[in-house]
Amino acid sequence: MPEKPAEPTERSAVRSLLRLWPYVRPVRARWLSAALVAILASSLALVIPLVLKWMVDGPVAERDPGGVWLGALWLLLLGIVEAGLFGLRRWLVARPLASVEAAMRADLYRHLQRLPVAFHDRWPSGQLLSRGTTDLMLMRMFLAFPLTFLLVNGTTILVGFIILFAQEWTLGLVLLVPAVPMMIMCSLFESRYALVARRAQDQVGDLTTVVEESVLGIRIVKGFGRNRSQALAFRSLAQRLRTTELGKARLLAGIWGLITTVPELAIGAALVLGTVEVANGGLSAGTLVAFLSTALALRWPVESIGFLLAMSQEAATAADRYFEVMDVAEETEPDTPVPGTATGEGIVFDGVEFRYPDAAPGSPPVLARIDLRIRPGETMALVGATGSGKTTLTALVPRLHDVTAGRILLDGEDISTMERSRLRELVSVAFEEPTLFSATVGENVRMGAEEASGQALSRALSVAQADFVHDLPQGVGTQVGEQGLSLSGGQRQRLALARAVVGAPRFLVLDDPLSALDVHTEALVEAALRSVLEETTALVVAHRPSTVMLADRVALLSGGRITAVGTHQELLRTDAEYAWLMSGAAGTGVLVPEEGSVR
Repeated sequence: MPEKPAEPTERSAVRSLLRLWPYVRPVRARWLSAALVAILASSLALVIPLVLKWMVDGPVAERDPGGVWLGALWLLLLGIVEAGLFGLRRWLVARPLASVEAAMRADLYRHLQRLPVAFHDRWPSGQLLSRGTTDLMLMRMFLAFPLTFLLVNGTTILVGFIILFAQEWTLGLVLLVPAVPMMIMCSLFESRYALVARRAQDQVGDLTTVVEESVLGIRIVKGFGRNRSQALAFRSLAQRLRTTELGKARLLAGIWGLITTVPELAIGAALVLGTVEVANGGLSAGTLVAFLSTALALRWPVESIGFLLAMSQEAATAADRYFEVMDVAEETEPDTPVPGTATGEGIVFDGVEFRYPDAAPGSPPVLARIDLRIRPGETMALVGATGSGKTTLTALVPRLHDVTAGRILLDGEDISTMERSRLRELVSVAFEEPTLFSATVGENVRMGAEEASGQALSRALSVAQADFVHDLPQGVGTQVGEQGLSLSGGQRQRLALARAVVGAPRFLVLDDPLSALDVHTEALVEAALRSVLEETTALVVAHRPSTVMLADRVALLSGGRITAVGTHQELLRTDAEYAWLMSGAAGTGVLVPEEGSVR
């Protein structure tokens, strides 16, 4: 979950919804046209009581059948025009508001791609997914219906009461009296409903996270027989959401009952008083019919207030949740990027320190005073115990995280002065946990170099010993499926390695890229990888002596510091921790070579 969601009571629903204006502005003309059409349609409904008054006081009182039929014809025409206008309103808003939703969804996706990795480490994917689906749907529905009809119904009520007071002001006052207590109740309803609406939408995000994790981890769930525990976890969250939704329903039922009952009582009182006036001769029957018909025409605009307020609060909450993400600062780029000047200095870590953004105040940094130089064309192996910070250090080179202090130089150029797009063209990475996308084999590999030729693709697959792809149904055009789970762990890792080398990068960062391979395949990959490493400057996280053999030198990372640098054999002789780590690796079945066998 995010650190702390915005409290609904601390924000104005109007202010939250006004943030949608930049997206609505391009379609404002069409939306206003739709609102005006809806106002015209509602106003026509208020003309019907005036026609009834004319019919009752005229043709009906005078027993004129022709006049009655004429009045009926006018009522039919007014009804047809009103229905046509409402249909036109819906047509006017459908396409532009779909465009608004699409633009907001595109902006959210683009923004997510530009947010720091630290943000994605903190936020569950289900919460982000719900903001890009459910919340956007709620905002589109608000723009299409509640926003329009808050304006339309407000105008209708105002015009309706003007007509009521013009017909009989004393009866109009009877209908106006309940307005004050209803406004107070609506204000209380808004504040309470905002809290429950926010809680429900956050719980939808939690539920989405559980569903997504269960689907992606279905092999683990089935393999360990955790179907029941996952089902219970889902049921618990679903029950919590159900309870919250029932709370929303109770609030809505309460306000709807109030808004429905009070006007009905007022109309009943007006009916009694109006009937007395007609009996006393102070009011015509036609006027009373018109007055009551107008009052009844105002029932829906008044009764819909609770429903429209509820939808508006949900849309305001959805807007808050959407902009919670959009307000997070993107990765910063240098104000004036420095043009590249290759000086042949390799990779240099100069006094590098790093602390995660959400680390407790005063906690020691993960990496402290890292000073290390990898010469041009050299391969440096990075060795250390589990949790020593190896993966964190490699993530600093492509700026997946920014250093807290110090600097990293690539061929003499500070990476903090480089645009990320250019930096990531220079640096290619392969992570220990390979990630593949729902795309073809070729598309997954070419993510490392979009314009890579077929020859470069074949060479990368060969280096990674990924020729198994040619045996797939459509070869490199075969869809690997979500997360690449249709392939084995070793196959996924080989494709990730191919992706890293396909573009012949100047700098290569490999985070234990051979951990999922069997001994024989590992040996073949290492043999092919040597030719690639000869053409680049590389930093390779290594856990096994066989991977260390790929490197010219080795750096030992311990306690967040580089404690020793040298060749494999030098460190075996001079550093007890390194010798212990390598002896543990040898115990896994990989033999440490005899002295003199290192290249």
